Order: sequence, then C-alpha cells, then structure tokens
Amino acid sequence: MAYVAVFLVVDDINRVEDLLEAWREAGVGGATVLESTGLHRLRTRGYRDDVPLMPSLDSFLRESTECNRTCIAVVPEERIDAVVEATEKVLGNLGEPHTGILFVLPVLRVVGGRLAKEP
Repeated sequence: MAYVAVFLVVDDINRVEDLLEAWREAGVGGATVLESTGLHRLRTRGYRDDVPLMPSLDSFLRESTECNRTCIAVVPEERIDAVVEATEKVLGNLGEPHTGILFVLPVLRVVGGRLAKEP
C-alpha cells in the first residue's frame, strides 16, 4: 500500500479541533500538530532587536502573538481526496486567503504508528 504525508498549515488556530475531528471521520488514524509561524508574519511584524545572539527557536516562537498550526498526517494514498474534502468542509476553499495551505508528499516507508482506520 502506498502512503503519503499530508501537511496542512491552518491560519485560524481556533479551527484545529474541528479539523482534526473531520480528519478522523475521513479515516486519518492520527496526526501531529505543531505551532508554526510563516515568513510573511515574521517580516510584517518586524524583526526584534532584543533577541539574544543564539535564541532557541522554541522561545522565539512562543513569544509570537500570531501563529499558525501545522497538522501532519500519514495516510494511504487513496484517502487524499477524502482528507482534502474534510479539510475544506471545516476551513472553506483553500484557494481563499486566510484559510490554509495543504500539500501532499510521497512516503517511501512507514514503520509503526496508527496510520488509518475504517471510516
């Protein structure tokens, strides 16, 4: 069975819980959610001059008042359309501004983890 990694950067962090429930209903067995900030947001809010010479990425991102969530899931290739459809039911058309961006990459090998469940 061929697998893919689905990456979704969600603009509205308040929608992540609903999104993960929709993904579960679409057959996603598990997902990882990371705090993230895009280059555009970093540039538009300005660079800070009080950052230590060697700041930790974690402390820098935690001080950000605006951030996204990046959701990552490994799913069977045949579930891509169901995941995209579930995503757009929650977030709306991803072609619209301030919704999110989703991309899919092939996975060469999977060992362990809960990858999929019956819908």
